[in-house]
Amino acid sequence: MKVYDTLTRQLKEITVINRPLTMYVCGLTPYSPPHLGHAMKSIVFDVLRRYIEYSGVEVIHVENITDIDDKMIKTARENHKTVTEIAEENTKIYFDQMNALNVLRPHSIPKVTEEIATIISIIKKLQDREYAYVVEGDVYFRVRKSKYYGEISGRSLEGLKTVARVDLNPLKEDPLDFVLWKSKKPEEPSWESPWGEGRPGWHIECTAMVNRYLGCHIDIHGGGQDLIFPHHENENAQSEAFTLSRPMASHWVHNGLLRYGDDKMSKSIGNLVFVSDIISKFSSDALRLFFLTSHYRSSLTFSEKAIESQEAGLSRLKNALIPPNEIASKKVLVVDKDVVLFEEAMDNDLNTPQALAILFGIVTKINHAKSLGEDVLSAQEILMKLSKVLGLTLHSDNALPAHLFSQVLEFTDQIKARVIESGNTESVQKLSNALDNFCTGEVDNDTRNVYLTNLLDGIIETRNYLRSNKFYVLSDFVRDGLAELNVVIEDSQDNSFWKYKR
Repeated sequence: MKVYDTLTRQLKEITVINRPLTMYVCGLTPYSPPHLGHAMKSIVFDVLRRYIEYSGVEVIHVENITDIDDKMIKTARENHKTVTEIAEENTKIYFDQMNALNVLRPHSIPKVTEEIATIISIIKKLQDREYAYVVEGDVYFRVRKSKYYGEISGRSLEGLKTVARVDLNPLKEDPLDFVLWKSKKPEEPSWESPWGEGRPGWHIECTAMVNRYLGCHIDIHGGGQDLIFPHHENENAQSEAFTLSRPMASHWVHNGLLRYGDDKMSKSIGNLVFVSDIISKFSSDALRLFFLTSHYRSSLTFSEKAIESQEAGLSRLKNALIPPNEIASKKVLVVDKDVVLFEEAMDNDLNTPQALAILFGIVTKINHAKSLGEDVLSAQEILMKLSKVLGLTLHSDNALPAHLFSQVLEFTDQIKARVIESGNTESVQKLSNALDNFCTGEVDNDTRNVYLTNLLDGIIETRNYLRSNKFYVLSDFVRDGLAELNVVIEDSQDNSFWKYKR
């Protein structure tokens, strides 16, 4: 597999022999609940991890939590809470929501406040090697002592002068030097150190966690493109100075940014869309497809309509997985070549748009083979296996209640009776098609949920036909009958969708 390395600006092959692959991904600063930008990053690296594991390589995945920084302190003051309370509350929300999005949990989730001793020991070593110096209790890193500083972001030291962060300490040796340790300010959390009470700077935490949990060199270091400078540039420089080896990561992998209109989604602009807002309206699979239909290094513009449009694709995938009623032919559908194409797409810098195209190609083949009575069971197993590589569950996030199963079947019979009375045989056929693959025997909850979801999709398709052909009385009958079952129809300009109202 080859992925794009930000440092070398080229595709590089991931090479791991007889050992686990190590992956560190910069995580959350939990001063607020997670927004969709966090979800996008998490899903990208979740799919990367899933595919590497699918390829037979064990992954050790570490993701940090920055539970102390300026934003955390400011938020705690504004809410009259402690920094710890804010951190614990939003960290729990984050991992609960990532679980709802079917994101695999990292193997280790270190927090800055639990790594102070490691951070201090690394800063002391940098000071011993004259990479760090003290100014009235603050400790700074000497950027100009780092021979390769700027290589990740592709910026020169002279060019960086114009974008150096403003620091209120005029005693710094150089405007480019960045802080490793901040001296204590009134009413701020602090820890004892050789330089007096204080707290870590932002960048040093990741150096400490990478070295403690994964070692001095890792295979993949990940994060959003907004972290390339200054965070990853600074982290790489101080890590190499500490370990005396370079580079600290074989692959620096950065996902594109989520945009809202013309701007990056960020709290400072005030255009955040929180994960909770979206998972209350759409399935985790729909949100995943929204992210994965774009290449991970590309920017992506948010819109609810774009997420909503993925539901139709999900229905196609779910329909293709419904077992056939009978197998009338001895011919078996073989999709081995499609598996090869899927793997080639993923091996080529995690090309999920192409991989999804392969999946839907398999769907088309399964549907055609089903119509001919061919054996599609092994092809369905492969489709499900490849879908899981992308983190798709292909079932509703919240299982529909068991009693709805019989209620919808009964209502379907009522619709058919009404439609037959009207003489509209074409819409009867649409309903019959929806029922063809619907099993009324003993099924588990997940299978029942898939069948029921697809039957409701078929009813909506029938209603759309009735509406477009101006059978408004019948169309309203379908809408009102579903509403009595707490299934609410939402009409858009181009399509209609249903949701179960709990």
